[in-house]
Amino acid sequence: MMLLNTRKTSLALALTLVLGWVAPPALGQDYKEPPLFADLLQDKKLPPIAERLPKTPIVVNSSGQYGGDIVTLVPRPRDIRYISTFTYTRLVGYDTNLDLQPDILEKLENEDDRVFTFTLRAGHRWSDGSPFTAEDFRYYWEDVAQNADLSPAGPPEFMLVDGQPPRFEVIDERTIRYSWDKPNPRFLPQLAGPLDPGIYRASAYLKQFHAKYADKAGLEEKAKQQKLKSWSALHNRLDDMKEQTNPALPTLMPWRVMNAAPANRFIFERNPYYHRVDAQGHQLPYVNRIVMDVSASGLFAAKANAGEEDLLFRGLSMGDIPVLKEGEKAKGYKTLLWPYARGTELALYPNLNTVDPIWRQLNRDVRFRRALSLGIDRKTLNNALLFGLGTEGNNTIVAESPLFMPELRTVHATYDPAQASRLLDEIGLTQRNGAGIRLLPDGRELEIIVETDGESSLVVDGLTLIGEFWREIGVRLFVKPQDRTVLRNRSYAGLTVMVAAPGLDNAIPTAIMPPTELAPMRQDNYTWPKWGQHVETKGRNGEAVDISEAQRLLESYTTWMNTGDREIQRTAWREMLQNHAENQWTIGTIAGALQPIVVRNGLQGLPAKALYSWEPTAMLGIYRLDEIYWNKAAGKEARR
Repeated sequence: MMLLNTRKTSLALALTLVLGWVAPPALGQDYKEPPLFADLLQDKKLPPIAERLPKTPIVVNSSGQYGGDIVTLVPRPRDIRYISTFTYTRLVGYDTNLDLQPDILEKLENEDDRVFTFTLRAGHRWSDGSPFTAEDFRYYWEDVAQNADLSPAGPPEFMLVDGQPPRFEVIDERTIRYSWDKPNPRFLPQLAGPLDPGIYRASAYLKQFHAKYADKAGLEEKAKQQKLKSWSALHNRLDDMKEQTNPALPTLMPWRVMNAAPANRFIFERNPYYHRVDAQGHQLPYVNRIVMDVSASGLFAAKANAGEEDLLFRGLSMGDIPVLKEGEKAKGYKTLLWPYARGTELALYPNLNTVDPIWRQLNRDVRFRRALSLGIDRKTLNNALLFGLGTEGNNTIVAESPLFMPELRTVHATYDPAQASRLLDEIGLTQRNGAGIRLLPDGRELEIIVETDGESSLVVDGLTLIGEFWREIGVRLFVKPQDRTVLRNRSYAGLTVMVAAPGLDNAIPTAIMPPTELAPMRQDNYTWPKWGQHVETKGRNGEAVDISEAQRLLESYTTWMNTGDREIQRTAWREMLQNHAENQWTIGTIAGALQPIVVRNGLQGLPAKALYSWEPTAMLGIYRLDEIYWNKAAGKEARR
């Protein structure tokens, strides 16, 4: 696996060597126009393709044909935003080997993770035809990120090192530079993440809504007409690269949204200025439109089974596989089954910051956490929930990661109820009631209320089984499903004792990816919400980390942060993974669920098997949806 080294690196060279991409057709003479634009070209409302592409487009090693639509589903209008994840257009992005490569950028130079110089593609344009230049980066940095009205919290945290922002320079129209005095190894991985942090903006469009460039009084009146409080609220509403609610906002993605809510169907149409082509001169994407219909999530599997969708993945789970397989032959689709690469499908998060003093003391006792882990029969869970196909053990990374250590999967994670009981006795939990349930020091039953957002039937079903296992060691489990927002707020306030949720989002890390999930520095981690709040607010709120083993996690993370040396980062990662297995900060159960992906017959380009995850694969993102195509495009337009 080829990774960025610690010296000055040209990723443009790496791109050519790793992917074997070829030179574009000479002077654009062999470019082939998408038929969709025929009328616009004839009416001269759109320039010819050679003028729409950058002078050095990315040339991909694929071979498809133009045409057709892809129909899919979203459970609510707001979820159209996930197109920016799975169509995965980034300044730099991961390839299928999880190596970082330039994408929107033509070239990137990295000096020891301290100085990053970006070179843009000459002639690259936004979807409305306006030039994409260094001004779009300057506008974001000076007029958005550092404008107190638009960004009250200031620049994003990943752009600060020891609280200090980078030095930002515009070298010329196509070149910008970010410099820090110390390494900022988070910078590139954050740019390649499933949520694009968007450190550039469509400045030509947005300046008309910025008080620095337009009449402030006029903007305030426009805001008032839309029932908004200020010009800044108006700007922020229209500046929605993530939400996809403003069809007028230019994009660099392969498809652009064409309509806004309220609607039951959203149309994303091909971007005439997209920066990728194939070796035959076709401008990507091959498919003309992505059509998203709004439907109740409970109907997703049934609609796929009825043959109504062309491509469907988000919203489907392993439990849907029997229904999906049933309809394949009759309805003309196939169900791909990709391993879901996350730490565990069901993790238990004992809240070390809970306000209840008895539970706080218990949750902080490593013997208690280990006892609960040893009291889980993971083999039975695997058979019941994952058809016996899963991997049993801790919440840790998977074998496909170069950082994987197989021994960590089973540390304190085998089924040993006798040892679990001995540990609970050792803690002093020896008193029981008539039903055999142990008693807390204050006389209450040892009943663990496990809270969950209730969105995953696997989690709820798994907790029911764990309750049976724990009863054998004298522990009662009560499941409390609730709304996710309510759950998070309860966790942040220290009101939860234990939470059940999926494990590590990124279970296939490489050394260059930040080990943030493993350190007590994020409020949204249910094990240490107040510790995370303390770190996120720089000590203003929350609680300081006061367990030495957890402090060691922060020290290892600091080691990772303060170097551009990949070997040192690799060592820091492994120390943190070992720390987690030994201390059972989260209690893992079973990993390796399969993600069903419904693909209509004739839709080509996705691998038969690959890893699926939120991070770093951006769901299907790194497998390039812009390269999928219909083998016979005729008749593949969306049903009207």
